[in-house]
Amino acid sequence: MRDNAQKTTPAIKFQRGQFVLYRDPEMFWTGQAGHTFVCRVQRTWPGGTYDLVGVATGRFIYDASGDYMRLLPPVDAMRDIDTAPLNTDGAVDDMTAAAFAWVAQQHATANQRPELPAPRD
Repeated sequence: MRDNAQKTTPAIKFQRGQFVLYRDPEMFWTGQAGHTFVCRVQRTWPGGTYDLVGVATGRFIYDASGDYMRLLPPVDAMRDIDTAPLNTDGAVDDMTAAAFAWVAQQHATANQRPELPAPRD
């Protein structure tokens, strides 16, 4: 007999330390609020399941199925920095304080003249 069920995404093997969006299937199917949240992969198991830690709550989720997880790529978290229109008025207002500090540091470092070594006697 052939399995006619369709997967919503291709199978992905997650790695320890990656950030994922996890949907708790029991909470979702019973209509409970807060069923989807950001986690960090704590451990991977050979059978394709994962132990997760909720980023905001510290809650442990054991034996989570990868079918209920989606990778949160770093490029998405950094998009505001990568696409910030730094040459327009109000650009700083649209960035988080941490993003602005990083950009300011990079700008200052890029525009500094390299220091010469101290003269020898």
